[in-house]
Amino acid sequence: MTAVTAVTAATTKAAGALDLDKLFAARLHAVRVRPYLATALFALHVVESRRVPTMAVDRHWRCYVSPGFVERTSEEELAAVWVHEVSHLLRDHHGRGDRVARERGLHGPGERLRINIAADFEINDDVFGDGLVRPEGAVQPAAVGLPEGQLMEDYLRRFGLGPHTQHMAWLDCGSGADGLERDWDLGEDGAHGLSEQERDAVRFRVAQGITGRPGNAPSGWKRWAQEAFHPPQPWRELLGAAVRSATSGSGAGDDYTYSRPSRRSAGVPGAVLPSLRRRPPRVCVVIDTSGSVSDGELGSALLEVAAISRAVGGRRDLVTVVPCDASARIAHPLCQAEGIVLIGGGGTDLRTGFATALRSGARPDVIVVLTDGQTPWPSTRPPCRTVVGLFPRERRSAGSWDEDEGHYVPDGPPDWARVVEIG
Repeated sequence: MTAVTAVTAATTKAAGALDLDKLFAARLHAVRVRPYLATALFALHVVESRRVPTMAVDRHWRCYVSPGFVERTSEEELAAVWVHEVSHLLRDHHGRGDRVARERGLHGPGERLRINIAADFEINDDVFGDGLVRPEGAVQPAAVGLPEGQLMEDYLRRFGLGPHTQHMAWLDCGSGADGLERDWDLGEDGAHGLSEQERDAVRFRVAQGITGRPGNAPSGWKRWAQEAFHPPQPWRELLGAAVRSATSGSGAGDDYTYSRPSRRSAGVPGAVLPSLRRRPPRVCVVIDTSGSVSDGELGSALLEVAAISRAVGGRRDLVTVVPCDASARIAHPLCQAEGIVLIGGGGTDLRTGFATALRSGARPDVIVVLTDGQTPWPSTRPPCRTVVGLFPRERRSAGSWDEDEGHYVPDGPPDWARVVEIG
């Protein structure tokens, strides 16, 4: 190194400029210990910023880096932070954060901080070790008494902000971690961002690297890689949309009433004509409780019942539940959902569930069926809309089914039902 070069380097360091040599050396270390993440790590574009506490990412794959943080952090810890930040982007925490914020009404910076913490929990439980040191201050689920191995959405349901999270208030992994754009983000039109197609290509290459050498990746990354090749259907959104569509369509909830006579009565002297008025729609949920439906699926069904009540405006008094295997139980009002017992375990005949739903009090405007589909269906269309939430099952040959009597191959849901595959 010449004297002039040495003086220039010393001046730059004194001015607090970003030490790119150290930062990129740390990235090379991360690539050596996590080779399947190489494509993603090299896809990040570095942006020097004194407004981030450590390192942060935006949804366009820019990595904002604090010069002071790089200066005071060892190369080994910086490698771990590289892996942590790129994990937010690969796991689409920004998109998932936006979705969960909309679904659960999580507004404001406090709730976005909670999303950031939950996303960190999902990453940090298995990202370190095997050549990657744990950085100082890396948050763990155990800090709030939660188990490892869960997803961001699961963690969000189980902790809130308080004294036990006060030491995490400094966290800011950027909009790439929680979906909330910062004022220091370069934004969609800024330089060096990746397009949506380029981001998808990076994820695909990383997933290829993980599945090609599965023994080198933690279980969380293996699960992610499988979903990258076979993305799960957003069935909760589809089911909610199907229920809302069924309850808002013409005829659902419409009824004639004399409480406000029709204006056409003036044209018929001596007669009072009823007017057509819209009332809140009634929904009956038929839950398949046969032996072929697992306890986990029944638990999921109860969660969906609550979601269905939100899809119709939160009127729990207008939603009833009918547990059904080979015979149907009584229709329970949802306002007493905590007391509903899903009794069953036998064969399946949802025709009795339809019959009970149509006989229970006021006729429903929409019937929602949650089932694995191993059932006979009504031969005629019921006098209301029908939405079927179908638990996934492998298709088998005709000789492999046996439901109490002979070999039984179930028909698919009828054409008059709107079908959404669950899971």
